Amino acid sequence: MRLRGVGRRYGLTGPWVLRGVDLAVPARALVRIEGANGTGKSTLLRLLAGIDAPSEGRISGDRPRTAYVPERFPAALPFTAAGYLVHLGRVHGLRTAEAAARAEAWLTRFGAAGHARTPLAELSKGTSQKVAVAQALLAEPELLVLDEAWTGLDTAARQELDRAVAERVAAGATVVFVDHDPRRLAGAAGHTFRVEGRGLVAVPRAPAGTNPGPRVRIDAVGPPGSPLPAGLPGDPEQAQREDGMLRLTVTAAYSDALLSALLAARPPWHIRRLTPLPEDAGTARPPAQASADSTAPGEAP
Repeated sequence: MRLRGVGRRYGLTGPWVLRGVDLAVPARALVRIEGANGTGKSTLLRLLAGIDAPSEGRISGDRPRTAYVPERFPAALPFTAAGYLVHLGRVHGLRTAEAAARAEAWLTRFGAAGHARTPLAELSKGTSQKVAVAQALLAEPELLVLDEAWTGLDTAARQELDRAVAERVAAGATVVFVDHDPRRLAGAAGHTFRVEGRGLVAVPRAPAGTNPGPRVRIDAVGPPGSPLPAGLPGDPEQAQREDGMLRLTVTAAYSDALLSALLAARPPWHIRRLTPLPEDAGTARPPAQASADSTAPGEAP
């Protein structure tokens, strides 16, 4: 999908919000959109998600299966939390039983299973946001658009959404997101763009040595003669140890997806050691190492 000379204005004759935007939406990528308040970030995301149509220019190419999470979820709908998710699952083409199972799974992951039968209008803002995120994820979209989707979530749910984003990218999807916290998925985004002067400019990647935020180091051993699987989540740094183990270092948000990819390889790789790294290795106390010879994600400490 590509945006060519795309612009959006308020009404038919109002001021332009965006104009002359050219963007080829990358495949299998995490894309961060930056910009000051009121510059048009949400407008750009709505264009990408197909919620709004451009006032000028065109969006070409096949539109991938898309899901969108707005900053404010319209909770005053005549559904319970689970009923709404099943309804959206059916809209996306899922069978009722499959939609119900996925709804239950996502509500559980986000700590909202106890509100499955609660009417949307009675949910707190935080729980409503969990439902909003769940509805976007249960259909396994090829393009996931997140507009301040972490706003209102508790710490555990924000971390769960970080993991879900990594899983989507690992599965081959593209995730485009806006978040007010500059530390959100720090170091994980493969592409960053900034909305400036109604247009869009690419932001160069941080130079080597820049603190990328929390990271995880994974020491693993592969079957003799088997290469490392291609397209690993998070584009991990690689280093061969003298003892034959391969050391992979990745942004923490991608660690679970990377472990899953290694263990799901055929034949699988074995995880020997997993070490969380501090954000500032020069000042933080080194963490204790955890060791494991694992064959499933849950077995690695």
